[in-house]
Amino acid sequence: MTTLNISNSDKNIAVIGAGIIGINCALELQSLGFQVTLIDKSGIGEGCSKANAGHFATEQVFPLAEPNLLWQFPKLLLDPLGPVSLSASYLPKALPWFGQFIWNMLANKRSKNSAALKTLNKNAISYYQPLLKEAKAEALLTLKGSLLVFENSSEKTIKRYFEHYKNAGISVLLLDRPQTLLLEPNLSKNIQASLYFTEVGHSADPKEICVQLAKLAFSKGCEYKQAEVLHISHNRGGANLTTKDETLIFDQVVVASGAWSKTLLKSLGYTLPIEAERGYSLDLPPCKNEVQLSRPVASAERKFIMTPMAHGLRLAGTVEYAGLKQQANMKRADMLFKNAQQVVTTLPEFNAKTAKKGQKWMGHRPSLPDSLPVIGQAPKHDNIFLALGHQHLGLTQGAITGKLIGQLITKQPTDIDITPFCLSRFN
Repeated sequence: MTTLNISNSDKNIAVIGAGIIGINCALELQSLGFQVTLIDKSGIGEGCSKANAGHFATEQVFPLAEPNLLWQFPKLLLDPLGPVSLSASYLPKALPWFGQFIWNMLANKRSKNSAALKTLNKNAISYYQPLLKEAKAEALLTLKGSLLVFENSSEKTIKRYFEHYKNAGISVLLLDRPQTLLLEPNLSKNIQASLYFTEVGHSADPKEICVQLAKLAFSKGCEYKQAEVLHISHNRGGANLTTKDETLIFDQVVVASGAWSKTLLKSLGYTLPIEAERGYSLDLPPCKNEVQLSRPVASAERKFIMTPMAHGLRLAGTVEYAGLKQQANMKRADMLFKNAQQVVTTLPEFNAKTAKKGQKWMGHRPSLPDSLPVIGQAPKHDNIFLALGHQHLGLTQGAITGKLIGQLITKQPTDIDITPFCLSRFN
């Protein structure tokens, strides 16, 4: 439980970024008695937290830098609608990041990075439960596990997937086709088998989790300011935040601005090798009188996920490396529907050309080459703290990240070893 400390109330802390990570940090610090100002240029949960897959993916403990990706790189440049796409025009800018990404494919590095992810994910959901209870938003978290389904993979390949997760300590069951269809009757008969991750969860409205946790923080006294922080400068007693219109002075600052953090840290003299890994989602309305799915279902071959939402069904996934400035390629969102048609039988009629505003979405996942976030105190600035770069796992790791930041700022022992997440690994 968070313990209020009255002596903290004379300290003003800014949290830059009002996504799920920043909101959790602000809530934890405000609960500890600090006076917190949450700052964001767009609004509460308006970035990557808005329309993600809603999957609390604690089973995802393997770094993205896998050696078998090496031979696929040429194909990435030639297939703009493939599961992973690399913009040819953006390639020169992305090369340094990919160089580090390849370096992290080494077996010893993958092993260490995987162990760190496992530690961070292990109890990530349990950190959310008291927060959602206090916010009277427990219904926003559903614990029915998730499925990873296979269409045409060999039995040997499926067994290898299963053993990979099982050996990593993940709670997983290997299901045949009848067992899979018993859990999710509306899956296609194309499905041959599945992995059932029994201890993961999902939310029918991930944006609403942001809203409700932010409301809880505001009810405790947290303030919100809509502004874009352009520059951070360190001073002896704290930090100055420069926006377009003013300079704001705080005792301490938490940078939780995701893919946009690179410039802010550069102003403090740090290197942050972060890339905007663009993910797409497509929202479908419900089918009449049909429960399409009751839990997230991901496709092993097609590299996308379907999650039941309050509004119907959300299709999400794919990876695109094209930076922060290129226009979204919504054909990638349309592709998700074509994939879903092969995996689930109950889909509404859908025409991409007549899709309603807001049905298609693209967000910038903040990805670092080792698949680990940055959580900790800035190496050369004792009043600046970092909580960023959570790639696909921002929703999953939000609450535990907030707890760790609170422990760091109050100089308490952290619940887990945060050494692997320090910014110093890049500087």
